[in-house]
Amino acid sequence: MSVRGQSYLAGLIGDGTTPSLTPPMHEMEADALGLRCIYRPIDLSTNGRSPADVGELVRTGADLGFSAFNITHPCKNLVVDALDELSEGAARLGAVNTVVVGPDGRLTGHNTDVTGFAWGLARALPDADLSRVVQLGTGGAGVSVAHALPTSGARHLTLVDLDAERCETIAAGVRAAFPDATVEVAGPADLPEALGAATGLVNATPVGMHQHPGTPLPPALLRPELWVADVVYRPLRTPLLEAARELGCAVMDGGWMATGQAIDAFELMSGQRPDPERLRGHFLRLVAAEG
Repeated sequence: MSVRGQSYLAGLIGDGTTPSLTPPMHEMEADALGLRCIYRPIDLSTNGRSPADVGELVRTGADLGFSAFNITHPCKNLVVDALDELSEGAARLGAVNTVVVGPDGRLTGHNTDVTGFAWGLARALPDADLSRVVQLGTGGAGVSVAHALPTSGARHLTLVDLDAERCETIAAGVRAAFPDATVEVAGPADLPEALGAATGLVNATPVGMHQHPGTPLPPALLRPELWVADVVYRPLRTPLLEAARELGCAVMDGGWMATGQAIDAFELMSGQRPDPERLRGHFLRLVAAEG
């Protein structure tokens, strides 16, 4: 991959990627490291392409000189079949968020969402009691979060989703990967009981985003003893986190996961390890500039 003084070209493939903060965040860190990076969003909706075209886009991009890609919703699973090789983590999840183009043109898929959430959790909530955690949502980022929590030390995980079949499928995968952890499945009706015994709560649903306002559960179910994490980072101060802060809960905003996954993705793309605190600073400045 790239070294100091060389350049690399990266792309972000997904639906609605044009306003993403990932490209400028990567470019800012590359500048700080003395690298030349051009990072462009490849927005399916803007280009009139289907998510099923992600494999073609990656291979065409590789032929045109792209060095790497980040892959986001709804293409993380769809891109797998187009790749030549998967890292162990990506193979376990069946999902890819980073593709690296090798010198021989081979495409290798990685997943930095798991390590990204784990990194953020360790830094934002270093003293969090992980003995019993409830996770809301198992689609999209939820799959990675469900694997990141046992990675971080969660011993008892309850997954809650409206889609019971999907929830059980994800739970089975987590059980297989972490046989020492207890992984249960619950429906929304079971949430009060599950939270009553929980030490922490993670929102891995899109509820709280600008496009999906509100809270993913009644705030009355929160307790001061709970720590509360959210994967949503637009806005950083979601209604869920605001309600949790008012109660005195320790909280983790979605920017921690966004920064964490970018740290590992940047190293895979550029060959150089970024400065984690500086990268988070780039992210926070970009968010603040949005108003």
